[in-house]
Amino acid sequence: MTTGRVNPAHTLDAMGITGVSNAYYNLLEPALVQAALERGEGTLGLGGALMVATGQHTGRSAKDKFVVKTPSVEGNIWWENNPPMDADAFDRLQSDMIAHLAGKDVFVQDLFGGADPAHRLDTRVITELAWQSLFIRHMLRRPERHELDHFTAQFTIISCPSFKADPARHGCRSETVIALNFDKKLVLIANSAYAGEIKKSVFTILNYLLPEKGIMPMHCSANHAIDRPADTAIFFGLSGTGKTTLSADPSRVLIGDDEHGWSDRGTFNFEGGCYAKTINLSPEAEPEIYATTHKFSSVVENMVFDPETLVIDFEDDSLTANTRCAYPLNYISNASESSLGGQPRNIIMLTCDAFGVLPPISRLTPAQAMYHFLSGFTSKVAGTEQGIDEPQPTFSTCFGAPFMPRRPEVYGNLLRDRIAKSGATCWLVNTGWTGGAYGTGSRMPIKATRALLAAALDGSLNSGEFRKDPNFGFEVPVSVDGVADILLDPRRTWDNPDSYDRDAAKLVSMFAENFAQYEAYIDDDVRAIALG
Repeated sequence: MTTGRVNPAHTLDAMGITGVSNAYYNLLEPALVQAALERGEGTLGLGGALMVATGQHTGRSAKDKFVVKTPSVEGNIWWENNPPMDADAFDRLQSDMIAHLAGKDVFVQDLFGGADPAHRLDTRVITELAWQSLFIRHMLRRPERHELDHFTAQFTIISCPSFKADPARHGCRSETVIALNFDKKLVLIANSAYAGEIKKSVFTILNYLLPEKGIMPMHCSANHAIDRPADTAIFFGLSGTGKTTLSADPSRVLIGDDEHGWSDRGTFNFEGGCYAKTINLSPEAEPEIYATTHKFSSVVENMVFDPETLVIDFEDDSLTANTRCAYPLNYISNASESSLGGQPRNIIMLTCDAFGVLPPISRLTPAQAMYHFLSGFTSKVAGTEQGIDEPQPTFSTCFGAPFMPRRPEVYGNLLRDRIAKSGATCWLVNTGWTGGAYGTGSRMPIKATRALLAAALDGSLNSGEFRKDPNFGFEVPVSVDGVADILLDPRRTWDNPDSYDRDAAKLVSMFAENFAQYEAYIDDDVRAIALG
């Protein structure tokens, strides 16, 4: 049985996927919520949110991602970061997964990846779970109903959590696999119900395609001043650094919270929704994001709730610290209708420093910006990936290494060129620890971070007094209204300054050791920073 609106020439049968019991095409939110409940996939929460659990996988399976090695992409892929899969193994995986779906119901969504029609990716997502179909309907951009009559996918993603891969037969590492074949324009996801794998697969595809057009794909959030799209700011950062929280500023218009492109026409969101971390979420600190957890059709992942009252315990991380809520952008009152912005005036690089060494905000030269962009220093936050239980310092180049199919310098050079054209001011913001490292110090006060960002975005911070950081050479403000001066000098926040000096020297050494891999690909001014 086929249900829902679809291009007659682009059904599953036309794609060679036959034998499924029922194919539900482009169901709307009420129908997807109803299907998920009828199938026992989740619980209807307060306000009509759909509360689900993802089972074994509560984060991305970073070590189980593969790119199929074919002649057309062999010279372009960063293979050290993207383990190769043999084309024949992928074919076997595809055949076995399709056979596994025979006799099952599947849910199909035809969606757009990208708010700019000139650069969007027409994407078909096939899932065996209704709630995953609802999730990706929130996360990507939804065509008008009449557009579905002629929709033909450029890429297809098949998510099959009940299928277990065979490493010997399918050329993978475990029973879980995320495999991307650029020649077939197909992604296969097996043995993981964590819906973030679907979302990030679209991002990975765009990260490969857009640089060929001279467009910078970015793991960032973005907003702009009210009534002034030209006053755009972008916020780079890995999960847990504050991209969603800090970009959802009620005094500015939200373009998007996670993935964007930067073209000659300006900034554009890849997505149509947000995927916010919800652990310790409170109505006082983040009222709008908190409210989405009680709105109809929001997908609330892995959050513990009272089975009788349905009240969510936002502090309970017994399932995972990576609790999430997926919701459409229009659930945020200040979200942009177009999801388009201008050329960025301010570039914010968010880092969660578990050493407690970096200042809460620093101003970067263009060369320093490229250095820190390629370095991508942060701490992996508990739960974001399988096996991460506490913050772990790491270097994730371009603030998104897991999603970068090309070599880092490709994205670094794009950023350098975009900064040169736009004249944007670059800032490094530490949302991690102060007063000591993780376990001794405390998290940077979000109130202080917001005050510093406000001063950066309104231009007042630029006109203040700065000092040169003795460890990294960037400029640090001496005084900012609403922020204690001591917080701006991390060494002063430590009980033992000698301990700070030792940890700072250790971090500088880690930066230098990590950056050695890029020295052959960078300009002399960036190399000078790398060599101290």
